[in-house]
This record gives sequence, structure tokens and C-alpha cells, in this order.
Amino acid sequence: MPFLELDRLGKQFGAQTVVDEFSLAVAKGEFISFLGPSGCGKTTTLQMIAGFLDPSCGAIRLEGRELTAVQPAKRGLGIVFQSYALFPHMTAAENVSFGLEMRRVPRAERVERVRSALTMVGLAGYEDRYPKRMSGGQQQRVALARALVIRPSVLLLDEPLSNLDAKLREEMQIELRQIQRNLGTTTVLVTHDQNEAMSLSDRIVVMSQGRIEQIGTPQETYERPASAFVARFLGRTNDFAAAIDRTVAPPRLVAGSWSAPAPAGIAGPVTITVRPERIGFADAGLAARIVTRIFQGDHWLFQCVSECGTVIVIRQNDGQPQPVEGDAVHLAWRVEDMSLRGAGAAA
Repeated sequence: MPFLELDRLGKQFGAQTVVDEFSLAVAKGEFISFLGPSGCGKTTTLQMIAGFLDPSCGAIRLEGRELTAVQPAKRGLGIVFQSYALFPHMTAAENVSFGLEMRRVPRAERVERVRSALTMVGLAGYEDRYPKRMSGGQQQRVALARALVIRPSVLLLDEPLSNLDAKLREEMQIELRQIQRNLGTTTVLVTHDQNEAMSLSDRIVVMSQGRIEQIGTPQETYERPASAFVARFLGRTNDFAAAIDRTVAPPRLVAGSWSAPAPAGIAGPVTITVRPERIGFADAGLAARIVTRIFQGDHWLFQCVSECGTVIVIRQNDGQPQPVEGDAVHLAWRVEDMSLRGAGAAA
């Protein structure tokens, strides 16, 4: 039995369907991310799990218990909002203690659990600090401690890191993942940041227009996108129209001047999808010319014009000389580094 189960969950506002037939089984201790652009239904789904919105159809079950009719405060869930929602007139300790007070936890136990929670998030010694005297990262830690101190069965995170600068966001991603692993708390994160989802998640649920596009591990969704939307949303990608040349034996998959043995089961024209970092410069392959070269510290980014259109290439900065703008090059990639879409692809 799944620990948390969403069974054909749906939400409509008038005639508009915001979440459509959403089904997901989450294991105990798993870290799941709902990933997609604004308006895709991910926050609405989270709010239905939390109990802030009633589903139009479907069911939500936690350890087999139907939650739909259960009040939010009685679901036993911890929630961290994008705005943190801290009480400005309360100290860090008072904010963290609030949920325990509502649950009538004895004072001595509250003090110890609050101390432990603040220590866990790196805020030992900040018990008497008010939110206005804390940085954004510190406020985020208080919000996380407040959600975790009640020992929730599921932790819900609604874009909790989006207000932090890039460096602090990366640091908090590492800390959040370590805390989640140490506690083993089942966690559901809503985010529009693909790097955040891939850094934190055991599995990613990619959403578009209220529907699930793909569910898989970060590596699966990145390496083998199930649709053009997933390929584009999870980082940069290159698409090439390809055909099968059956005038040679064995048949070859051809895109411009690039070709390779056709994978088994390919029936006709397909679209090849290749990530920029999987494309290299070679002696033979897709003929192209470099129009832009950008140095980005640990890697180089190249924009090339080829017979198949514009191609983005990313090469690690290994200290070796790189082609320059205007150079004629050939681009090549391994068959195992590409995915195929279209009517001709194997089912």
C-alpha cells in the first residue's frame, strides 16, 4: 500500500480544469517534486493535499486513510510556504513552538523539541531572535523547523527557496536534502526550478496544463524525456529531424550529414533529442559553423548553425583550446545519448 496516494485527483474552477486526473503513489520517506511552469496545477494539487482546497473529484489517502473530509489542522502535515508565514511578533522559538501549543504538548517537552528543531536547522542560539532581525535564509530555516517540530507524516513545501539568492538557495538545497534524509520524512515539493527538483528529488512529477507529462527519477526524466515539453522544460535540448536510410545495410538513422546505425524498431521519420553537453566536436558528423562562443566558468557554451538548424553545444572547461566563432566544425553524439520521438519511434 502506498504511504500517500492521489487517486484520479481533479480540480475545476467553473468551466476551467486546473488539475486533471492526477494519480500518484508516494512511498514512505520519499522526496517527490511537482515541477512545471506557473499555472500548470502543481500548487493547486499541493493545496488539495494540505486541505486548503476541496477536490472536484478523486481521492487523497494517507496510509490508507481517506483525507478529503479531514480538516487541514487534523491531517498531521507540515507545511512551509513561499512567504514563510512567520508571526512577526513572535521570536524564533515562539514561532516554532506554536504548532506544539495548539496540540497541547506539555511545556517541558515543547522547550526540548523546539531547541532540538532549531539546532537541526542550524539556528541554535537564535531562540530569542525576531523574524525582522533575521536574514531570508534564517527565516526559511525557522519556517522549516516549525513544520518539522510537529513530526509530520508528510512535509509539504510550496516554493520555499524561491525568495533566496542563487548561492543561498544552493546551500539550502543541500541542507534541506540532508535534513530530509536524516529524518526520513515523506516530502512533497512544489517548484518551477528544474535544477532544484533534480537536486532534491527521488522522483519528479513534470506537469503541464493540469496534467502529468512524466513521472520518473531526475536522471530518467532528464535523459529520456517522454515529450517535447519535458525535454524543453528540464534544461536545454536540441531537436533534429531524422529519417531512415534503407539503401544501405544495415539501415542508418540520418540527420543532415550525421548518421548512425538505426536502432531496432525504428519504423520511419523521427525527432532526435540530444542534450547540449552530450554533443562533441569531431572529425566527421553534422556539419556546422560556430556563430557564438560564451565562456561560463566551468564550461563553454557554443551556438552553432547547422544543416538541421541551430544547435547548442556545452563543453566542460578542461583547459584545452576550444573552437572560435566562425570556425567550421562537425558535431557528433552517441546513439545512447539521444532519445527519439515521433510516429517512427519504437513504442
